[in-house]
Amino acid sequence: MAYKQKLRGLVVSTGLLGAALWGAVAPAWAVDFKQAPMLDDQVKAGKLPAVAERLPEHAFVETMVDGVGKYGGTLRTTILANGDQYNLTRTIANELLVRWDPAWKKVMPSLAEEFTASDDATTYTFKLRKGLKWSDGQPFTADDIMFWYEDVFMNSALSPAKNPTFTVAGKPVKVRKIDDLTVEFKFESPYGLFLQQLAYGQGHLPVIYPKHYLSQFHEKYNKDGIPALLKANPAAGDWVALFNSKVSLTFQPAYWQNLELPTMNPWILTVPYADSERVVATRNPYYWKVDPDGNQLPYIDAVTWAKLDDPQLMALKMTSGEFDFAFRHINNATFKSVLFDGQETGSYRFVDVKDLPANDAVILLNLNSTDEIKRKLFQNKDFRIALSHAINRQEIIDLVYVGQGAPAQVATQPEHELFNEREASQYTEYEPKTSNEMLDKIMPKKDAEGFRLDDSGKRFTINFMVADVFGLSYPDVMQMVQKYAKDVGIDIQLRTTDRARLNTMWSANEQDAYIWNCVGGLSEVYTDPRCYMPFQKADIFFAMKWSEWYSNHATGEEPPEQIKALMASYDKVNAAVTDDDRREKMKEFLNLSADNFLNIGISRPMPKYMMVSKNLKNVVNGIPITGNLWHPAPTLSQWYFDKPAN
Repeated sequence: MAYKQKLRGLVVSTGLLGAALWGAVAPAWAVDFKQAPMLDDQVKAGKLPAVAERLPEHAFVETMVDGVGKYGGTLRTTILANGDQYNLTRTIANELLVRWDPAWKKVMPSLAEEFTASDDATTYTFKLRKGLKWSDGQPFTADDIMFWYEDVFMNSALSPAKNPTFTVAGKPVKVRKIDDLTVEFKFESPYGLFLQQLAYGQGHLPVIYPKHYLSQFHEKYNKDGIPALLKANPAAGDWVALFNSKVSLTFQPAYWQNLELPTMNPWILTVPYADSERVVATRNPYYWKVDPDGNQLPYIDAVTWAKLDDPQLMALKMTSGEFDFAFRHINNATFKSVLFDGQETGSYRFVDVKDLPANDAVILLNLNSTDEIKRKLFQNKDFRIALSHAINRQEIIDLVYVGQGAPAQVATQPEHELFNEREASQYTEYEPKTSNEMLDKIMPKKDAEGFRLDDSGKRFTINFMVADVFGLSYPDVMQMVQKYAKDVGIDIQLRTTDRARLNTMWSANEQDAYIWNCVGGLSEVYTDPRCYMPFQKADIFFAMKWSEWYSNHATGEEPPEQIKALMASYDKVNAAVTDDDRREKMKEFLNLSADNFLNIGISRPMPKYMMVSKNLKNVVNGIPITGNLWHPAPTLSQWYFDKPAN
């Protein structure tokens, strides 16, 4: 199927927000393009080409929510001091080959001006916009995508585990350059979800590796020069670490440390994440999108993130008017009343966040623990069921989440067409008697303090990693879970950490268990099953070795038959070409996931929100923000300050 529609000589796609065209392709010769005033002097001085020369031949025309905006101002927001690089990604880094339409219902062109898919869903072809440029003015072409594929993705040193977005049934994609602007992605078996996957955050991989810059750090292109570069960067150790320190992934810290890295994003990093007080990004003069009047985006000159250690301080500064925008870590029931009361003093308004995760607080036992005793117990479904029955979910919701939520396992939201009542409600009853009876069969012996002994005769202890993230009060939740577990003889020891340390631990498969939220409640249930099965994605690693095997059967650890059956069931979802077939296959997959009961959910989330300045326009109300749907980044370039900006 070709995605291409002609209208008065322009290739366009119809917008769903108002009457404006979304993603229209405006030829540079037909439009009198304009630029931000802050760039005028650079053009006059000859430091920058004219705006029409900086834009692609067919510039991307963005839909305006409220209308054409105004240039100027700095967007002030906030970020946690450690392990919150995801906040940067969700704000300014989500430029992809394809993207979701304004209603987040179907996939549309983006960096790729056109795309086609074969009828059997195995082959996808993308034609890039002619004249696209990286933020340093160098051309963005098919060679950059081939550099990612041949020299990063298929390089076993740089990509020992293949990202599941680009694999099917354990087999990686094959990418072929057709011409300077056209590439073909071919899979060995049908992949009906590929375009949808590519439109999510993980789809950024082919477009974040500028060959002209990164090849100097790659052994294939600069073998003789690498020793000198390593001498200048002694902390790297080898060329692989050096290369990763220069780019890595957008959700990893290294990406946000290198000020020299060219990008396709609307703003360029100018103060790195490593700075102790703030992060800053300034407009990209080569950004490739315009508004319907031919004004080059973004409207806002710069974005600054104040680095703070405490979500409570974030909320306080929001209510005192120090931020223009905030959502992560404070957009939940814990802070809602304070933030609602502070709207006048802070001069902001609430904006609905439409999407919801599958669960706000999930206990993730490491099913691939390197401790054989723990591995055996964690893989025992009856042990997980017993621990689930030991938890008083309603008490947690009442005391920690001020009554906002509902007892539930990891499951789609009730309003979703795939809602599975059994999966959502099974084993959620608070039944310590049932829990004790089940545990008595698994670990009948106890020590003098009433804690259960494992097969070695030692007290069985779960070291639980807890990071205070998302404003979801995980330390408070886990203190209550610790008490409930003690009542049934399970010793849980809490280990508080920041997100950066937790990232390191789960990447190394060193954790016993941790608590996190789970995606897949609404929009991402088809494309991101990371909480329904071992599926290698950022943040959720409850069976990392099985996840690695799923992405590449030559790596990781082959899982037991019931897990392989679960994976095979999801492969059928991936292979489905029609919506109806995919829906039925997904129902079967979710039922099988419920049978396996891999993770222990606590609370079904309530609708979230974000805060934006009353002075900000073109902000989508009802924007989805969850998991790999990295928003509001795709629409932030059109935000503008209505009155004289700060």
